[in-house]
Amino acid sequence: VSMGRTLVELFYDVISPYSWLGFEALCRYKHIWNIDLRFRPAFLGGIMQQTGNKPPAMLPKRAEYLLKDIKRMAKYYQVPVHISGDDFQRIFATSSLAAMRFITAIDMTNAQYLEPLSREFWMRFWSQHEDISQPENILAVARQAGVSAELSQKALEMISSPTVKNRLKETTAEAMKYGAFGMPAVVAHYDGEPHLFFGSDRLELLGSVIGE
Repeated sequence: VSMGRTLVELFYDVISPYSWLGFEALCRYKHIWNIDLRFRPAFLGGIMQQTGNKPPAMLPKRAEYLLKDIKRMAKYYQVPVHISGDDFQRIFATSSLAAMRFITAIDMTNAQYLEPLSREFWMRFWSQHEDISQPENILAVARQAGVSAELSQKALEMISSPTVKNRLKETTAEAMKYGAFGMPAVVAHYDGEPHLFFGSDRLELLGSVIGE
């Protein structure tokens, strides 16, 4: 971390539309604020399970609100999240575990692709409404993000390795250690302590805490 820059970690999962909004907003702020932005791919399913949290859309009134909220946020942040009522079923039916392991493998081997690769996963799932759980879909996303066939194949083989599985588990556990119970979880290391912000709508508050 460069002198005087605040380390800001973003714990995210590509199954989460709010994570995409937070990701894109922070990508813009990193050019304006004096921060070092660190992407931390983690597993939302693990966090939900271990903290006893429930998907917000399980509450009908909240699901109704989420639809409107995500549409407004997408327009405001200019991020192409396209959401409709059936998307909640799609989320419940999709596991992001393989995708997040793949992203973790790329982070460990070719971290320069982490940002474009993560963005492509969100694009595919949230903008194009296509599957991200099967190996062929994962490879298509990687190709779209500019990752070579050779590197993608290697990363795909790594997703069943203990190294990658453990790294994803550790990152997920680290998010919970900071107090995360959902995603995105943004942790700013300022004044010698970590400050947790939940969601994509707390970035003004984050800026104020770190003096930006």
